[in-house]
Amino acid sequence: MATTRSRSAKAASKSGANDSAVGGRHKAASQNGLPLDHTTLLDMYRQMVTIRLFEEAAQKAFRTGKIGGYLHLYIGQEALAMGFLHSYQPGDKIITAYRDHAHALILGTHPRAVMAELYGKGTGMVKGKGGSMHLFDVKNGLWGGYGIVGGHIPLGVGFAYAQAYQQSGNMTQLYFGDGSIHNGAFHEAANLAGLWGRDGMNPCLFILENNKYGMGTSVERATAMTDLSAKFDSYGIEHEDVDANDLIAVLECAQRVTKMVRETGKPYGIEAQTYRLSPHGAADFLERYRSKDEVQSHRAHDPINVLEARLLQADATTEAEMEKIRADAKDVADDAVKFAEESPDPDLAELTTDVLAD
Repeated sequence: MATTRSRSAKAASKSGANDSAVGGRHKAASQNGLPLDHTTLLDMYRQMVTIRLFEEAAQKAFRTGKIGGYLHLYIGQEALAMGFLHSYQPGDKIITAYRDHAHALILGTHPRAVMAELYGKGTGMVKGKGGSMHLFDVKNGLWGGYGIVGGHIPLGVGFAYAQAYQQSGNMTQLYFGDGSIHNGAFHEAANLAGLWGRDGMNPCLFILENNKYGMGTSVERATAMTDLSAKFDSYGIEHEDVDANDLIAVLECAQRVTKMVRETGKPYGIEAQTYRLSPHGAADFLERYRSKDEVQSHRAHDPINVLEARLLQADATTEAEMEKIRADAKDVADDAVKFAEESPDPDLAELTTDVLAD
């Protein structure tokens, strides 16, 4: 049974109450089988596997000195972006922090362009100028990729205000990590979002990607209030949690809340419960802040494995078909690496292009 749960739903659950509806809104009721057609779900599985193998190839390239700067991987969190970005509509804006490869790939940036950017090559999606932490593809709705923790949160709220002001009918999906919720930028932006949202002027979906660690600091060591989504209460922003290891739960939540945000113009907060299976960054070899046993225990909830089991149980695929998908995904990753390695460095003239707008 896939569920999304608000703070009040958690309290009801503890008292034995039914949490299928809270505050008059449907809360991802139980479903029999799969809510989408098998072809669509299998395509999402294919995308998630491709992201995983793409990032594993990128990690190998980083550790062999072929990728400079820094590299933050999304391994273990693929269902989160996959589920919410399924509700993307042309004209929406997507903005995220520096763990941004999956968002670019799901929105339609070619794997070659993403990998070439990681390599700092002129064929990269921003001509080799941004690297891993600063991916942009405005035509596909991706407005960054930001390297400063929490620095992009006010921008996302501003995007949403502009969308409402222009009566565009669009919304902003604002992704940020659990470490950034303690940043002043979050609280100032959330306050404005709640204020503007009273008048339907801030269609911003706050998506808190709680992967349990801000760099090497666990949530428990960073805040006395570990129910992070409760922090939205201070700013009059409704919120709920979702099990982001379960693609079905994320899809159900995303479909419902994005519709609500579009219709009301009010912000909404999601605490997406996930776990980073990879190190914080590709150079984070030792991971002294968590045990190998802890990581291994979370591998049982790997979102790709969870989706595999669901598809097999529903007779939506076979082991042979999934093996073919994995082989195809490896080919995509290998092709992206080959393209990046063979691509030219940026021309020196690019130092002064795209610096200021006309």
